Formats: sequence, structure tokens, C-alpha cells
Amino acid sequence: MIRNKNIAGFFLILFFSVFLGCKVGQKYVRPTLELPEEYRNAITSRDSSIANIPWKNFFTDPTLQQLIDSAVAKNFDMQIAMKNIARAQKIFSQSKLGYWPDVNGQIAVGTNRPSNNSLNGLNAGQFLGTRHIEDYSANISITWEADIWGKISNQKQAALSDYLQSAEAKKAIQTQLVADVAQGFYNLLALDAQLEIAKRNYLLDDSTVRIIRLQYDAGQTTALAIEQADAQKLAAGLLIPSLEQEIAIQENALRVLSGELPSAVSRNITLGEFQVNDMFSTGIPAEMVSLRPDVRANELGLQAANARAGIAQANMYPTLAITASGGVNSFKATNWFNIPASLFGAATASITQPIFQRRQLRTQYELAKIEREKSVIVFRQSVLNAVGEVSDALIRVEKLKEQRSIAMARADTLQNATRNANLLFRNGMANYLEVITAQANALQSQLQVADLKRQHLNSLVDLYRSLGGGWR
Repeated sequence: MIRNKNIAGFFLILFFSVFLGCKVGQKYVRPTLELPEEYRNAITSRDSSIANIPWKNFFTDPTLQQLIDSAVAKNFDMQIAMKNIARAQKIFSQSKLGYWPDVNGQIAVGTNRPSNNSLNGLNAGQFLGTRHIEDYSANISITWEADIWGKISNQKQAALSDYLQSAEAKKAIQTQLVADVAQGFYNLLALDAQLEIAKRNYLLDDSTVRIIRLQYDAGQTTALAIEQADAQKLAAGLLIPSLEQEIAIQENALRVLSGELPSAVSRNITLGEFQVNDMFSTGIPAEMVSLRPDVRANELGLQAANARAGIAQANMYPTLAITASGGVNSFKATNWFNIPASLFGAATASITQPIFQRRQLRTQYELAKIEREKSVIVFRQSVLNAVGEVSDALIRVEKLKEQRSIAMARADTLQNATRNANLLFRNGMANYLEVITAQANALQSQLQVADLKRQHLNSLVDLYRSLGGGWR
């Protein structure tokens, strides 16, 4: 009867711990975010965001797609991110076993030679007929901690949030990597276009120098005209090796981003053939919170910090541990596995309440709350920065489009002025200074048009990235 009462008490404690336990800590609720209804300078903000477009559909050039594919597969930052995901996944998988008990097996053999004048020595000599006391034991022990306060569930939640955060961090790296490769490719095309412009102008300046030399030989102009025309030709020629240098460096940068050794990058398209698509939609700012990987990563970091605060709080409350062990035990090796005589078993249930630990547990809880508050600030800051980046990108897209339109009109005007100046110069109706000035202005305007198109393309890439596109 007593034994049955003990067993009943044991299970009564177990019942109360499992079914009547109270979970401590705060349930996660997303902090209030101050988000505008639409982005500043947004044109079609209510449609689905371009961030939902897979990057292979956003970047359609085959050469660029190949570069991005290589970068995603071989980039070292991406490889490190994948290892971080694998690590977090292992920790999460282990955390799911938190509700299971610890099981340990033990085999022990011991011998003890007590003093002849000790009580143990006298008893051993009198009853066992030996001066050596031996002990042979083989047992299995089970220890289980009841999740009364939700500590184990919070540990699981923290591990899950860390795992998901590492996955979002990998996506964030990919979005930036895709943007970097695309912008590097556009930079390369712009440098190609500028190099072609510099070579054309160099040939034009060389033609002008030859005409001025002929006029000088005929006594129609001075040596100063030749010197100034030569200086203008050399200025155009100076651009050629400078641009060739920048092209080689940009090619190397693209290869390194792709996880490859520096080498040339083949391209089958020119900057002029690239069409700028200004038909885009940004979606609403509230949608961006779930699309941008870095913002999602910060929110998951907040969820992990919230779970760890719950763990720290639970550590201050009583802990119920249930321990059971059983096996065979004998003081003689010959009787070690004599079943059932050698069988033994034991079970205990204990509740441990921390009383005084020099305020360590309280301090750990307060620090965990501070970390949670910091995570809230980081999350809100990331949302604000993301909205700012989208707004900045929208402004750049709009204003660069206007600048390109003006620059192209100016370049056409200066191109016509150069042709007219050369015709007038050949017919003696314009001097060499007018020709040189027209050619120099035309060169700079053409270079500016190429650079503005590069900036316009890059601003669209930046908009795509800032909205959260590039990881699909």
C-alpha cells in the first residue's frame, strides 16, 4: 500500500508539472512600425513589387545571367552563408529533442581494501571472509526535466529563429551580390562605350591636326594652332589607356565576385543596345518588410532575443527533475548477472528553487531584456533605412531619366556643332579654336551620356535590391 502511494505521488507531481505548468516570458508581437502608405516619388506603388520578380526574369541578358549564376554558386561570402545555415540547422535539430530525457549507460567495477581496524574491515572479514570489498554494477539512468515554465520551448524557438535568420542572411548576401554583379556589368558596358567614343574623337582630332598642318604649310595659320590641336588630340588619346585600365580592373572585380581568378569578361551586347525599362512597381512599404531579407533577419533576431529573455526568466523559477535508474549490482563477479537477485532500481523527483546565487540569474534576465530592447531598435532602424533606400532609389531613377534626356539632346546639338565647325573651318569661315572647342565639348557630352545611362541602369538595379529583389 505504501509503495502504491509513493508511485501515485510520483505521478501526481508529474501531472501538475506537465499539465498545470505556466509558461513565463512574453509572447512575440511585432513592434509597431511607422510606415508610410506609399514611398516618396513612387509612381505605381499599389501594384505587386518588382522584388517578386526572379532575378533571371529581371536581368535577361545571357552574359549577365551567366555571371550572376557563377557568383551565386562560387562566391565565397555565399559559401560561408551556406555553412552558417548548416550550422544553425544542426543546432535547431538538436533543440527539437529538448523534451526527451537524457539516457546514460554505465558499467563500473570497483575494489576497496578497508583498514583491518575499521568497522568495514571487521565486517568484511567476519561476514565475507575477505579483506577486499568489490563492487560490480551495470545500469541505465534516465533524467528528465519538466518544461514547467516553457524554458525548453523557448530554447527551441530561439534555435528556430537563429536558423531562419541565417537563411535570411544568406538571401541578403545574394541580393547584394546580384546587384553588385549587375552594376559591375553595366559599368563595364559604359566603359566600353566611352572607350569607343574616345577612339572616334581621337581619329577626328587627328584629322583636324592634319588639316591645320596643311594650312600652316600654306601660311594660312600659325604654329600655335598646331600646338593647340595637338594638345586636344593628346587629351582624347589620354582617355584611351585610362579607360582600358578601368575596363581591365572592372573585369577582374567581376571575376572575383564570381569566385574566379581575374580574367577578361566576354560580352555580346553594347550599352547602346541595352533598353532601359522604366515600367516598374514598388508595392507598398508594408510589403517590403516581408520581402527584404535583411529586415526579416533583424525581425527573426528580435524573436530569438525574446525567446532568450523567456529562458533567462525561467531559470529563476523552480526546476522539476525526474531521475530513474536501474540495472544489476553485486559484490561478487560471479553473481553480477544473477537475475533477478542482482536487479536494482531507483526513482526520484526533485524540485530545485534557486535562492541565492549572487544575483546572477536576475542579472542574466535583466541583460536578456536589454538585448530584446536593443533588437527592437535594430529592427525598427532596419525598416526605416529600407524605406529610405527605396525612396532614394526612386528619386535617382526619376532624376537620372530627366538628366539623360537633357544630356542626349545636348550631345546631339554639340555633334551638329562639331560637323558645322569642321565644314566652316575647311571653307575658311571658322578658325581652329572654334573647331577644337566644338570637338572638346562634343567629346565630354558623349562621355556624359554614356555615364548617365550607366547610372540610370544602376539606379534601377539599386531599386530592385532595396525592395528585396534578387534572392528568388
